[in-house]
Amino acid sequence: MKITVVGTGYVGLVTGTCFAETGNDVLCIDIDKEKVDKMKSGSVPIYEPHLDVIFQRNIKAKRLKFSTSLEKGLNHADVIFLALPTPEDEDGSADLKYILGVAYDIGKLITSYKVIVDKSTVPVGTSEKVKNTIQKNAKVDFDVVSNPEFLREGFAVDDFLKPERIVIGSESEKAIAIIKKLYQPFVRSGNPIIVMDEKSAELTKYAANSFLATKITFMNEIANFCEKVGADVDKVRIGMGTDSRIGKRFLFPGIGYGGSCFPKDVKALYKSGKDEGYNFKILDAVIDVNKKQKTVLLPKITNHFENLSSKKIAVWGLAFKPETDDIREAPALYLIDELLEMGTKISVFDPEAMFNVEKKYGDKLVYAKNMYDALKNADALVICTEWSIFRTPSFEKIKKLLNVPVIFDGRNLYDKEELLKEEIKYFSIGR
Repeated sequence: MKITVVGTGYVGLVTGTCFAETGNDVLCIDIDKEKVDKMKSGSVPIYEPHLDVIFQRNIKAKRLKFSTSLEKGLNHADVIFLALPTPEDEDGSADLKYILGVAYDIGKLITSYKVIVDKSTVPVGTSEKVKNTIQKNAKVDFDVVSNPEFLREGFAVDDFLKPERIVIGSESEKAIAIIKKLYQPFVRSGNPIIVMDEKSAELTKYAANSFLATKITFMNEIANFCEKVGADVDKVRIGMGTDSRIGKRFLFPGIGYGGSCFPKDVKALYKSGKDEGYNFKILDAVIDVNKKQKTVLLPKITNHFENLSSKKIAVWGLAFKPETDDIREAPALYLIDELLEMGTKISVFDPEAMFNVEKKYGDKLVYAKNMYDALKNADALVICTEWSIFRTPSFEKIKKLLNVPVIFDGRNLYDKEELLKEEIKYFSIGR
């Protein structure tokens, strides 16, 4: 098939590249000419494991192309994916200006039947808004389909190529048949293509992300309570996770969730509820607890040091999760902001997110060349992201490089007993 993807962020670029990988002719559209030129030359603008290999392979095979022209994109294909940003507005709602702006332009430009696919995470009723916006100018038939993405940053390529399910929201048999055919190569092992109405499809994505965020937040509350009563959250987690009704995933406590999805989607669903006169009390609590959890290490640090203005703190991990360079809503940044306010000197290291952090903070931080370089003359180590390279460090090096051997671990990477034997002061979450 010939496919156009409008927007080349995490979702759009992965979507376009993976569709090209199964033999489709894909044209990706973006208004950023500099970005488009770089992609044309084979440069991947984001870090996502395995994306660069198939990206370059499909450019070479001429199945993946790029342009700044929406008109060219509409002439290229009969299936148009909208993978545009839906940033959080001031009131927590999802801002649809980019999607509806493109929808308005589509209405003026289409000259034949198109299937317009909402790939972005959007509030309930967005498909109807997109349809009405296109209809203002369109003189030909078209269909609007909701097709939410369920991609995890760090695993997005695998998630797209081997999806657990495909959700199609549409009541048009013609559009459903086209989208089903497009996704058949990805579900040959039998994973389901689930067809429903547009509103239910839109809500499915918000409900899934909000439930996972709730699960994470519940475990963080349990971890905080463990510290009060002297229980060990890791043992509690294992005891809970062996219950098949609960499962093992998303039960790891830490310093809160971040990224481009969970924070924004939870707030957007909460705001959608308020708009309809419904109060999501659980989501209200999730938002509040997660905000506080991002700085839960701070009291441990301030209790240990009398005066942080004379201290240097090393931070390992800046991305909101491992295997990504995304720092949006990253807990590390909340902690860094608090420490900077106290006059603390901070050295940082992350395998992929250093460039994005330096763009944000400039010379306010010291940027280390490697994980151990960050420790030189530091008074403590704080771990904010559970990158694999942090899991089995040389504790001898850590003790040698730190002024005082103390670790504040926001991801519970190490065994308490081992750190005790190493004579390292160790603070973690819920243990």
